Amino acid sequence: MAAYNTMSVEQLTEIKEQLQKEYDTFKAQGLKLDMSRGKPGRDQLDLSVGMMNNLTSDDLVTTASGADTRNYGMLDGIPEAKELFGQLLGVDASQVIIGGNSSLNMMYDTIARAMQFGILGSTPWNKLDKVKFLCPVPGYDRHFAICELFGIEMINIAMDENGPDMDEVERLVSSDASVKGIWCVPKYSNPTGVTYSDEVVKRFAALKPAAKDFRIFWDNAYCVHHLGEEQDELLNLYEEAAKNGNENIVYLFASTSKVTFSGAGVAAMASSPANFKDILQKMTIQTIGYDKINQLRHCKFLKNVEMLQEHMRKHAALIKPKFDAVLDTLSAELDGLGIASWSHPKGGYFISFDTMDGCAERVGQLCKEAGVVLTPVGATFPYGQDPNNRNIRIAPTFPPIGELQQALDLFCICVKIASIEHIIQNSDVICTIPDQVNA
Repeated sequence: MAAYNTMSVEQLTEIKEQLQKEYDTFKAQGLKLDMSRGKPGRDQLDLSVGMMNNLTSDDLVTTASGADTRNYGMLDGIPEAKELFGQLLGVDASQVIIGGNSSLNMMYDTIARAMQFGILGSTPWNKLDKVKFLCPVPGYDRHFAICELFGIEMINIAMDENGPDMDEVERLVSSDASVKGIWCVPKYSNPTGVTYSDEVVKRFAALKPAAKDFRIFWDNAYCVHHLGEEQDELLNLYEEAAKNGNENIVYLFASTSKVTFSGAGVAAMASSPANFKDILQKMTIQTIGYDKINQLRHCKFLKNVEMLQEHMRKHAALIKPKFDAVLDTLSAELDGLGIASWSHPKGGYFISFDTMDGCAERVGQLCKEAGVVLTPVGATFPYGQDPNNRNIRIAPTFPPIGELQQALDLFCICVKIASIEHIIQNSDVICTIPDQVNA
């Protein structure tokens, strides 16, 4: 079929009438389908059920340090967990702090400490007139929500197939001392699936911040979440920063939230020895320690990075068919119409979908009215405001594949209807779809 924006109003009106009939049929079914959050499906969670029975009473007192995991102590985590996450994050185990079940919680606490106490002796952020964060977009809504809660001003940074616009990052970081940090999901980014190029990582490592307390929040949430044998590789930011004498600007985060149990995983952060000491001093007041039994249970189940990767291949076998279903349906229904583009990730949990400028909210509204819940349109931008009203995050993993296919069929109808409405209302509209997400 020809591109929609080359058709006459009469042709488009005829197509819309047919689409409306299909839409009304879906709507009459009273669907309740959810593609709103990047949650593992039940079959993925079942992969880790064996972890619940892998400890005996003797195991609880046989950590590598000989300590009793049932008691107080080991604020920064048991040695086995520190070693495992050190390998994942590419740092020495001595620089790793093991937290509770949520890396988001550790990021929140890190911001809260900076606000209240400052970083390495710097002025607490809550005593400053202005604190700013750089936010690669589209990005992770929960990162943005933390900044908004603490009153931190957010600045959009455009993303392309290599990662954030580093010219703009370098300009802002070097010229403005009120810029205190940047959020990064460097591998299989949420939602675009982009993995930062070697050049981008090296430029991050060589930043020269105007603020001595500037920090890169390197949320490596999807470091082992590949969809197949063809995998992206991510350069080690900490090693590159250390080469520049710049290791203090890096905070690294990861968790097992989408590896084992989303609600009962293990999280970790890592940084330079100076940052490690600074953080641990304040954590000593906050908590006696996190759940060491859960840490040990995870270490006995996952054992090492090689076993963890084998475990993730089982995840990939379950979710890749869902990603394939999304991409196949989008291609079959929307290719050549000139109304949308979408990412083709090699890993992670999302597909980033761009409508024509000005159409995303209408797509979301149509989907909601017909019983399909999407991530709120605009959520992938600070303050929930997509300046071009075009980005939609598709989360394929949670629904069973039959429900997912239903949702996709309806989604494509909604995209077509919204696009036709937009073209008819703006007969001189030019279809402006970013190229990078089709890379």
